[in-house]
Amino acid sequence: MKRRIHISFVCFYSLVSYFHSCTAFYLPGLAPVSFCDESSSEIELFVNRLDSVESVLPYEYDVFDFCQDTKERRPSENLGQVLFGERIESSPYKEDNSIKWASRWDYILVSMPHTNIQWFSIMNSLVIVLFLSGMVAMIMLRTLHKDIARYNQVDQEDAQEESGWKQVHGDVFRPPRKGMLLSVFLGQGTQIFIMTFITLFLACLGFLSPANRGALMTCAVVLWVLLGTPAGYVSARLYKTFGGEKWKTNVLLTALLCPGIVFADFFLMNLILWVEGSSAAIPFGTLVAILALWFGISVPLTFVGAYFGFKKAAIEQPVRTNQIPRQIPEQSFFTKPIPGIVMGGILPFGCIFIQLFFILNSIWSHQMYYMFGFLFLVFIILVITCSEATILLCYFHLCAEDYHWWWRSFLTSGFTAVYLFIYGVHYFFSKLQIVGAASTILYFGYTMIMVLIFFLFTGTIGFFACFWFVNKIYSVVKVD
Repeated sequence: MKRRIHISFVCFYSLVSYFHSCTAFYLPGLAPVSFCDESSSEIELFVNRLDSVESVLPYEYDVFDFCQDTKERRPSENLGQVLFGERIESSPYKEDNSIKWASRWDYILVSMPHTNIQWFSIMNSLVIVLFLSGMVAMIMLRTLHKDIARYNQVDQEDAQEESGWKQVHGDVFRPPRKGMLLSVFLGQGTQIFIMTFITLFLACLGFLSPANRGALMTCAVVLWVLLGTPAGYVSARLYKTFGGEKWKTNVLLTALLCPGIVFADFFLMNLILWVEGSSAAIPFGTLVAILALWFGISVPLTFVGAYFGFKKAAIEQPVRTNQIPRQIPEQSFFTKPIPGIVMGGILPFGCIFIQLFFILNSIWSHQMYYMFGFLFLVFIILVITCSEATILLCYFHLCAEDYHWWWRSFLTSGFTAVYLFIYGVHYFFSKLQIVGAASTILYFGYTMIMVLIFFLFTGTIGFFACFWFVNKIYSVVKVD
């Protein structure tokens, strides 16, 4: 009998030793017994309870902890302290005071895939565009210098027999057709240009962080509302220069035409989101607030700018305009209007298509866009490229004695928006996997808003560059 009791005790002790070396288990209502200390055989009892005034458990959870080090004890904590965030032990997340607030997103930006390839592509594109711009500028300066020296020579009879841009000096400032519409486009383009410049400048300084969703768009909309005065002034001043007299129609079209098209498109897209029950739909109150900003602030400021624009005298031209229009000779294929307009948008688009890919990814593929410094640099390069390409083609057309440069200068650089739309179509079919008619309509609806804004923006740059160029060359040449 004693032998059987001894064998049972040995088996029980072996079983306890086995649990001591490998596992711990929990039983309700029992105190945890520790057999971990090999140097002593004393049994330690400790209780790790979870109790609270708000929630009283029907029993206590105790632990048989056979593997815990007896020298390290986790302090017991009250369930109410856990629920209300008052934990006794410290959090595993430690605050790093060495990271500045402006650099808190750098660890995400650095970890983005293909970052180095993107930066290299941007730099390569900028170097190519700068080289082409410098080459165009050098050719223009040398050719113009020779033309002006030849036209200002003493023997005027030989110069009059030659053909060239001097022969159309009596028609080059003849008012264009549809001058009302052109002046409205230029007023809206000026407003968009100033808005884009200030927005990108603030983004470069770090005021518009990509972490703050919607800050960039909100800043752009507020600036557009506040810049109604330059739009009204430019439109009224140019319309008066063109000899227009319907100043009320001009002001109303400047304040309502292009913004009305954008708002109608935007409202249609938002209506589709409402029908689909999407959370991305803008509430009706926000639309009312946008309309209040438009009619309450932007339209009155446009009227103020137009008032000062019509009070100023018309822009004085350096040469007089003949009463009878000059006949335009037969043009070659490259000096016709449509081929020149189509070719004029290639170089400006070439300097933005890489940035355009990143921007479309940030809009439609939910990728973070943070390279505002390079975007501002591309903005400057785009302005220079649009100006030089339009001036170069305008010079070729004037040399071919085609003096209809007003609309052509606007459309030449504005045709970049057509390439933007073509690239948007390519991006839709090659990069996106959009299914459904509603999503497709939304994509192309928002793309058309971008195309219209970009058309006014680039067209205005080309027009004012040509306007300055034509005034400059005809003011330095001797005209009888």
